[in-house]
Amino acid sequence: MSRTGSVARQTAETKVLVEIDLDGSGSTDISTGVGFFDHMLSSFGKHGLFDLTVQVAGDLHIDSHHTVEDAAIALGQAFAEAAGSKAGTRRFGDAVIPMDEALVSAAVDLSGRPYLVHNEPEGAPPYLIGRDTSYATTLTRHVFESFTHHARVALHVTVHAGRDWHHITEAQYKAVARALRAAVELDPRQQGVPSTKGVL
Repeated sequence: MSRTGSVARQTAETKVLVEIDLDGSGSTDISTGVGFFDHMLSSFGKHGLFDLTVQVAGDLHIDSHHTVEDAAIALGQAFAEAAGSKAGTRRFGDAVIPMDEALVSAAVDLSGRPYLVHNEPEGAPPYLIGRDTSYATTLTRHVFESFTHHARVALHVTVHAGRDWHHITEAQYKAVARALRAAVELDPRQQGVPSTKGVL
């Protein structure tokens, strides 16, 4: 059974290609023009054990928002395609990831009902990471909003501790990847779709 998804998306702002294999080895080919976001997507693929390609040509002369947003939309769409009916999966997954002083937990349900709960430090001002085309830390929530909506999953992400925004952000991507990896794992005891409704 092949669990792959491929999405090509083009607007007046971006041209995006995303390909994902849920049963990969963590191999990634990432090029968005936003260095820190490339790093986050590479970590996402590596820790999810997803083979992942993300190629984006965006309007970076404006800022990185459209590039990051449209990549997240396409990633969610590709993930939904790859997950298919979710038959035979564990459906639920969670992870707790420490990264030096930062600690993040993530829990996911392949429910078919998009929902995001995202808890970061209250009142923290936006912080820019990277040179040239930077990544605003306020984008992280938007990435997960866009992903959950189009992947049709319920996702809870909580930052329990952290001072360094590089660590806080990276731990979130890793935690989400690990939670998704657990949720899409095939369970040999699971017959059919893991829902009393018979559909997810």
